[in-house]
Amino acid sequence: MTTKRPRDQAMGLRKIKQHRPVKVIAVTGGKGGVGKTNVAVNLSLSLAAAGNEVMLLDADFGLANVDVQLGLSPEYDLSHLISGERNLEEIIIQGPGGVKIIPASSGISRMADLSHQERAGIIHAFSELHCDVDYLVVDTSAGIADSVISFCKASHEVLVVVCDEPASITDAYALIKVLNREHGVNHFHVLANMVYSNRQGMDLYNKLSLAANHFLEASLSFLGIIPQDERLRQAVQKQKAVVALYPSSPSSSAFRKVAGNIEKWPGTQNASGQLEFFVERLIKSENELSRREP
Repeated sequence: MTTKRPRDQAMGLRKIKQHRPVKVIAVTGGKGGVGKTNVAVNLSLSLAAAGNEVMLLDADFGLANVDVQLGLSPEYDLSHLISGERNLEEIIIQGPGGVKIIPASSGISRMADLSHQERAGIIHAFSELHCDVDYLVVDTSAGIADSVISFCKASHEVLVVVCDEPASITDAYALIKVLNREHGVNHFHVLANMVYSNRQGMDLYNKLSLAANHFLEASLSFLGIIPQDERLRQAVQKQKAVVALYPSSPSSSAFRKVAGNIEKWPGTQNASGQLEFFVERLIKSENELSRREP
């Protein structure tokens, strides 16, 4: 009997993965300052390190942070897509760990207030994107702007990042309430960031979960915690992902654990092997939101 070589096995695994539907995860939070982008970046790298093809979309159109957190200087970004200067594949950059990054624009005020037509242009650009992706991680902006609503509605999973601040819990609940009551999003994953213990993280989750169970038709699940970690702060200062710079740190271990939990989520049943389903849902969401625009 001929033994299959490792290279042949790897090729076989790639072929299997090409037929696995993409999982789209919106990483969001009710307010700024909860570490949302840091979570999106490190989860993306952790998923990639586990052997997945990962794309990270910086969907904070006016205050882009993904490239800043990773010390990258993209030549083109989503503003060049909006202007028609570049297509989507031309603005994608290769990030650390093999993560593909779609950079947004920072400091361009018009990008924070795109029209429905301009947002639709970004959405349609995804339909022309041809690459195998296991996970698309979407780092949304803070708050309940139309772009946040659209990306959360279109994603398969919504990950809400909270920290131990009253405003974080209040604003996270407000976001969950809007998505649930007005847009039919029924399930949310909660990740407690910058906490000192699992108990503290569970307390934050319970505050949200009790309110949601009492007032909303929404279910929440606890995804885990990312602990307070001096190594994480140092990595941010050095514009590196902590899972790459300090892989043995407590926060890196936590990110890998959360990524492992994400890999256990049930697969999508109604998505193709590419991003068509995500695009279709984005278009539907944008059409609904455009009816409310003056």
